[in-house]
Amino acid sequence: MNINKLYQFYDFSGKTIVITGGAGVLCKEIALSLIDCDANVILIDKNIDMAEKVLKDAKVDTEKAIAIFGDVLEPETLQKSCDIILQKFGKIDCLINGAGGNNPKATTNKDFSFFDIPEEALKFVIDLNLLGTFLPSQIFGKEIAKQNEGVILNISSMNAFRPLTRIPAYSASKAAVSNFTQWLAVYFAQEFSPNIRVNAIAPGFFLTEQNRFLLIDKDTGKLTERGKKIIEHTPMSRFGEPSDLIGAVLWLLSPASKFVTGIILPIDGGFSSYSGV
Repeated sequence: MNINKLYQFYDFSGKTIVITGGAGVLCKEIALSLIDCDANVILIDKNIDMAEKVLKDAKVDTEKAIAIFGDVLEPETLQKSCDIILQKFGKIDCLINGAGGNNPKATTNKDFSFFDIPEEALKFVIDLNLLGTFLPSQIFGKEIAKQNEGVILNISSMNAFRPLTRIPAYSASKAAVSNFTQWLAVYFAQEFSPNIRVNAIAPGFFLTEQNRFLLIDKDTGKLTERGKKIIEHTPMSRFGEPSDLIGAVLWLLSPASKFVTGIILPIDGGFSSYSGV
């Protein structure tokens, strides 16, 4: 294939890409990379100040990238943001469902067992991860369906393949995201167009604001026991960096993967391949 054709796959000029949870550590890196590929990028986040700071710090062209308030669990805010996007850019080509997370009250430890997890904490985690993927896929996905072309990319987790100790709600909800990804891929291909693709990435262990001090001791800077176990079971012997996601994300959003739909792609340094022996 002509080398220029390969480069064109990753030219997102004229493409409008919506990212929920856009102010997060991983989504921020994805957003800035897409901006570098000349996409129109919209960061949807409940913390609008943080989302605006991402763009301000990067000194991006405000005609190409904007931040909009939106809560992935409040459909009316998503619809309002969708209307603003359509008014400014005219269409939506891709959706990245990046909002998600855990809740300390849904995390077990030696003093807090599975039997102590309150119902509201369980619901919070399941709603944030599953409904927080489902609802944006309805609202923004409807616009993609009208075009009969586009991409939805969900964020699953290594926990969907191998549930980790201590975080049952997070593991279960991310497994649901993976299953929903496959269902939605079939739905769009059969009911609308095979040119609408739905996939997910499943990051392994990346240091984020939510997990940093579960994996690294805040006082000493050394690995915690949990961090040591993860590194021992990761053949590449390190945590992921946000930039490690970029190649896979660009591939899944681009025409280079035009015959790929319904997959959950591990980006995990080999964690899912290693039995520990």
